[in-house]
Amino acid sequence: MERTSFGLLFYIRRNKLNKSGEVPIFLRITVNGQRADASVKRTIPLRLWNPAKGKAMEKGIGCKDLNAYLDAISFNILRIQRDMEMEGAEVSAHAILDRYLGKHTPDRHTLIEVFQEHNERQRKLIGIDIAPATAVRYETCRKLMIRFLQHTYRRNDIYLDELPRQFIEEYEFFLKTERRCSHNTTIQYLKNLKKITRIAQSKGWLNDDPFKEIRFHKEKVERDFLEHHELKKLLDKRIEIPRLAQIRDVFCFCCLSGLAFSDVKQLRPEHIVRDINAMLWIRKPRLKTGQMCNIPLLETARYILSRYADDTYCQTHGVLLPVCSNQKMNVYLKELADICGIRKNLSTHTARHTFATLTLASGATIENVAKMLGHADTKMTRHYARILDSSILRDMQIVAKNMAL
Repeated sequence: MERTSFGLLFYIRRNKLNKSGEVPIFLRITVNGQRADASVKRTIPLRLWNPAKGKAMEKGIGCKDLNAYLDAISFNILRIQRDMEMEGAEVSAHAILDRYLGKHTPDRHTLIEVFQEHNERQRKLIGIDIAPATAVRYETCRKLMIRFLQHTYRRNDIYLDELPRQFIEEYEFFLKTERRCSHNTTIQYLKNLKKITRIAQSKGWLNDDPFKEIRFHKEKVERDFLEHHELKKLLDKRIEIPRLAQIRDVFCFCCLSGLAFSDVKQLRPEHIVRDINAMLWIRKPRLKTGQMCNIPLLETARYILSRYADDTYCQTHGVLLPVCSNQKMNVYLKELADICGIRKNLSTHTARHTFATLTLASGATIENVAKMLGHADTKMTRHYARILDSSILRDMQIVAKNMAL
């Protein structure tokens, strides 16, 4: 068992001098570097306090009785610490102080407790109301919160009524400095935490909203996308490494279909349908939103699928493409970009941006692109769209023709 460091001292607050020239006495409990302070409800003339010993001067008037009172407090707190260790309870400075003050009740709830309860419910809703990635994200948030508590407060959990005012600011600082999260990623983690605190508030376990007066503002990010010649270079490149060739095929299929990573990973034969004109379509509900995607299957995309018709992985798992994890694919895409001489930061989401941009640049309406991407309206689609020089040139040529003098 890890050894617990413990400290107890008494001190005065010189800036709280009352009209009688006396200052209040406080106690401080320290466990593994984490502190908890409280008043002992006694005052003392400033000149009679011995800061070196943390008690009153021995020969001062009333000091003998005061020191006896402080000794009694020390005895009780040490007894509480010993009892908690024998009970196997989590020993923290706040827990010891709360038990001493009579606040130790079974009705108190912790932040990680609420996180765990929420995440268990999320796991049961996978495939019903939420996507697997959503459940994974909240579990990642829970683990990050434990690391934050260990790093900042040297504890594995914290009671909801112990949350300090600066808790959110400290968590944001931790994410940006210790975890090296970008601003937008940090904001997303804070939004996930806000949902947890709202649950605690709704159950009456948390009185004060730690997010009060805090507003979230994400920075606008210009994501990379492939232009037509870059996509063609990627498709035409001869790649001898099977691992990278497979990644290239999956990525290019997403560029030609607009499917998100989670959707292409679960693309099955039943999602490919033929219409009355013998045209093949991808008809699949988006895993993230449930919105139906209706995407004509282009010839190049059909050719990519045909390469994996007899693939062992695809036959075993009942899918159309052998898709690895998102993390691995993003790593391999960086390697693939270097091989193909593409100086852009490729990721699985780059493919979706590429599809939206190229289809719009080729003359497709934003309403049709939204339908293919599985968006409920065109507002989200506009985030994916980019205006290419070729589109501007095409439109200006039409303008020039109509305005010919």
